Amino acid sequence: MVRFLVNVVVQLALAAIALLIAAWSIDSVTLRLGGFLVAVAVFALAQAILAPFVLNLARKYASAMLGGIGLISTFLSLWVATLFSGGLSIRGVAGWIAAPILVWVITALGTWLLGALFIDKWLERRKR
Repeated sequence: MVRFLVNVVVQLALAAIALLIAAWSIDSVTLRLGGFLVAVAVFALAQAILAPFVLNLARKYASAMLGGIGLISTFLSLWVATLFSGGLSIRGVAGWIAAPILVWVITALGTWLLGALFIDKWLERRKR
């Protein structure tokens, strides 16, 4: 249970960081302060739901796409987050290409680094 809660907090924090960096570095991505928390929560929830779903579809129908599952689920999660007005908006083809790539890289590296370097070690110490 503790591991699950730690993972939820990490995913929410990484989603917030990734969306902020995307908004600051990509001109066609806008993140409004009033809807920031909603955008982060919707993105993280959509990512948690869509990633396994997209993985299963790709495994079943298009195994050649398995390597791009993270990008596809990130793209879909960003799209879902943009459906809630007042938070995140992405304009133009360039924005829709750059934002998923940047957000995916940040969340993937963040998850890997935090999991490998900190969370696993912290949980091991906690068990002792």
